[in-house]
Amino acid sequence: MIGDTMTLLSLLGRIMRYFLLRPETLFLLCISLALWSYFFHTDEVKTIVKSSRDAVKMGRRDHMEDRFEVLTDIANKSHPSIFAIFDGHGGEAAADYAKAHLPETLKQQLQAFEKEKRDGAASYTSILEQRILSVDREMLDKLSVNHDEAGTTCLVALLSDRELTVANVGDSRGVLCDKDGNAVALSHDHKPYQLKERKRIKRAGGFISFNGSWRVQGILAMSRSLGDYPLKNLNVVIPDPDVMTFDLDKLQPEFMILASDGLWDAFSNEEAVRFVRERLDEPHFGAKSIVLQSFYRGCPDNITVMVVKFKSGAGGSSKAG
Repeated sequence: MIGDTMTLLSLLGRIMRYFLLRPETLFLLCISLALWSYFFHTDEVKTIVKSSRDAVKMGRRDHMEDRFEVLTDIANKSHPSIFAIFDGHGGEAAADYAKAHLPETLKQQLQAFEKEKRDGAASYTSILEQRILSVDREMLDKLSVNHDEAGTTCLVALLSDRELTVANVGDSRGVLCDKDGNAVALSHDHKPYQLKERKRIKRAGGFISFNGSWRVQGILAMSRSLGDYPLKNLNVVIPDPDVMTFDLDKLQPEFMILASDGLWDAFSNEEAVRFVRERLDEPHFGAKSIVLQSFYRGCPDNITVMVVKFKSGAGGSSKAG
């Protein structure tokens, strides 16, 4: 009994010494726990796990620049459910603007589309593309006035009864687990080293350089984004989304993961699907566990993870954790 007590006291002593040496770790852990406590309180749609920590190589992260939004209409189904993640950089202004203006206006356009749907009408793909480009233009007008150089990624998923449409700008990423447990990529990162992106940047008169990671003009580690007005003025970074559509009847998915690049710095698509699949029975469908595991693996970045669990055999019915 005495030995067990001494072992416990020794362990607590080591933990306290670690926190005294790294007070920012204790602070960020408290922030993370507060976020979990705040966001995990609804029954039908449990939202997203967030965590952040200090990074030695990437600079001190003393605040969270990731943003997210979930808009669902499960009862009336007047529009597809909307799931969105915005991973900000250079400040919070771009991610804040995208969160405030993209999902809600997209919802309004989708509701109007559903009411007036007819042959030859716009598709979800074209609505997504147009709305994302419009928000970027509006954002640039607002931020450039204040010389605010902030930018953000944009990952948006529209979930209807039988179809999933995903738009991506930047390096946030989506992946789906199909009925056989396979990882199906829902998006592709926009990185400066990719041949297509590299050629486009050079045609615009820009360059990429390597300093720990490939960067446009030696600055930005992604080749597409919303905001970033100085690079947009040079036309070396663009806001054009890639949009992909998936047949849910064919895939019969178990769940999908939408996450900022903080997760993908620690997990491959296949690893993430395998990890979450083993933890779907947890209260938050493995979202909290995979964030913690990314933290333990040394991820220095903000992490935002959304796990959307599908009901068996019903593509359009889902819960998010």
